[in-house]
Amino acid sequence: MEREVRNNGRGQTPDRRKRKKASRRKRQRRKVILMLIVVLLALAGLAFAFAWNKYEKMGKTLIREKDVKINELTPETKEALKGYESIALFGLDNRSSGSFESGNSDAIIVVSINKEDGEIKMASIYRDTYLDVDQDKFRKANSAYANGGPKQAIEMLNKNLDLDITDYVSVDFNALTQAIDLLGGIELDIQEDEVGYMNDYIDTTGEIVGHSSSHVSPGTGVHVDGVQATAYTRIRYTEGWDYKRTERQRTVIQKMFEKAKQCDFFTLNNLLDEILPQISTSLELTELIGLAKDAGKYHMGENTGFPFEKESGNVGNMGDMVIPIDLEANVVQLHQFLYTNEAYSTSQTVKDLSAAIRANTGY
Repeated sequence: MEREVRNNGRGQTPDRRKRKKASRRKRQRRKVILMLIVVLLALAGLAFAFAWNKYEKMGKTLIREKDVKINELTPETKEALKGYESIALFGLDNRSSGSFESGNSDAIIVVSINKEDGEIKMASIYRDTYLDVDQDKFRKANSAYANGGPKQAIEMLNKNLDLDITDYVSVDFNALTQAIDLLGGIELDIQEDEVGYMNDYIDTTGEIVGHSSSHVSPGTGVHVDGVQATAYTRIRYTEGWDYKRTERQRTVIQKMFEKAKQCDFFTLNNLLDEILPQISTSLELTELIGLAKDAGKYHMGENTGFPFEKESGNVGNMGDMVIPIDLEANVVQLHQFLYTNEAYSTSQTVKDLSAAIRANTGY
């Protein structure tokens, strides 16, 4: 019997052999797990390096969250806003690429991103809207950026609209045209009454960005390049005037978003490399990664213009203004649109501003 044990197990009992094999398998599993951890850490490091490389390319303006003024909001409003990421998007008519600290913001768009389902909504604030742009100075909304840069423009939105925005992105003509070109262009429906103005703007936009483009004809699904699409966003003399122009701006953004979702990684990487140095933003790297990690679930929802109820009229020597007919009611409607917040009620600040606009304008 002893000889049999020695021949079969080299002096080991069957139980001992089993324990030894189990121990060896356990060590092998540990090695595999450690290898997986190393690979995952390496991939995470590469992802971070990739993100950091992009982040370093951006033009950044430091706006500390604690320094941005926000109204005393009701608990219900604060709770509703927690479920969304709100960002201000400014389009600057500065005629000088890379200058983002001043100039009128001819496009002012509040973007809300639903953190749960990824729905993105946009609301254009009409640039000539009569609002408090800085400490009881009522002017056109677009003058806030010209007088105090992105921080004052953000605070103008927060104060008049009961928002809690602390981040922004600013672009100019050059960034917009190049981004659309790198996406391979977009398709637009161009109306008969838009063509003449659009072709004029194609010429002037080409001069601003340093390269020309051809004129277009009316039609459905017309393929346009960056200069042509930017010219389309500048049209404001057809029926609907500036209100229609903001609709065109939102259409172009939506078309760009849809095109970007169809692009491969290399196209998007090239787009980021070329465009990030030409924008200005307050977004931190962690915020960008947070937005990017769920990119697959993002989708465009509805968009609109603000104010909903309005009149156009002269206010003193400031010229033609877009006057909110009861700012308070308009702000309630805005919150219901952007944040699906039926429980929202305005702050005392908005109530006071609404009364001041009625007193100042007679509307």
